[in-house]
Amino acid sequence: MTPLLGIQFLGAVFGIFMAYFSFVYFKRREFSLGVLIFWELLWIALIFISIFPHSTNFFLERLGLIRAMDLFMVSGFIIAFGLLFYNFVVIAKLKKKMEKMAREEALKGVKK
Repeated sequence: MTPLLGIQFLGAVFGIFMAYFSFVYFKRREFSLGVLIFWELLWIALIFISIFPHSTNFFLERLGLIRAMDLFMVSGFIIAFGLLFYNFVVIAKLKKKMEKMAREEALKGVKK
């Protein structure tokens, strides 16, 4: 096994800290169990890929990509756009709920 490079070490340490913070949010009941599992799997994958960067070669060959950075960029864009869409949907639902609550509250003050 080759010694860890600085960027590999930083990636692994970052993954460990983020896994810890995800667990803390779960303990505070700000994350559900499903959300915790999603984030923990993501951070474990980051730690694994940081320590063993050649483990991505299997996926690179299957997808016809030459460099690991191409895989990370494509994956990053897919995940970023997925999260962007999810945030848009959640914000739209919250906006609708807030409008409904504000309308109901405003009508309570109106005398009949």
